Amino acid sequence: MDTLKLIALDKEDLEVVSAHLQDAVVRVEDIIWRPSEHRLVIGLNRFDWESASAENPAWQRRRAALRFDRVVSFRARNVSSADKDKVLNLLALEFAETSPPAGTVTLVFSGDVALRLDVECVETEFVDLGPVWATSCCPDHEHNADMSGPNCPDTNSPDPDSAKTRPA
Repeated sequence: MDTLKLIALDKEDLEVVSAHLQDAVVRVEDIIWRPSEHRLVIGLNRFDWESASAENPAWQRRRAALRFDRVVSFRARNVSSADKDKVLNLLALEFAETSPPAGTVTLVFSGDVALRLDVECVETEFVDLGPVWATSCCPDHEHNADMSGPNCPDTNSPDPDSAKTRPA
């Protein structure tokens, strides 16, 4: 599978990005808010759903980055920057228009955690960065809502340094 690079400029585009990032895992320390740049950058390990549903399925994760530009404000629910080693499981990206083209992007995580971005408009980029590794766990929402826990132990990068890479 080739690496992905997607740009979202509206709600429909963001839904495509959301589908590719469902069940990505994120360490809190890899959530980088840059208020002076009106930007939020997130390093994550995404589950490769395309490979999992291929003719010869393979369960794997890929290191990726997600960037939101034109962010006016950033808030978090049920998570703090002090929880830097906490691992979050991304369920979906949602967009609600407030005053077109402005609106609110919500990153919904398991465990009632959410990140809320007020944006001038949707301007998002998602890109695979590098390392790909096999995983023995395929997320299963009917049996385990929190795939970052002990039932899915191999959600982190096999290289401890690559999990701490901070995309710019």
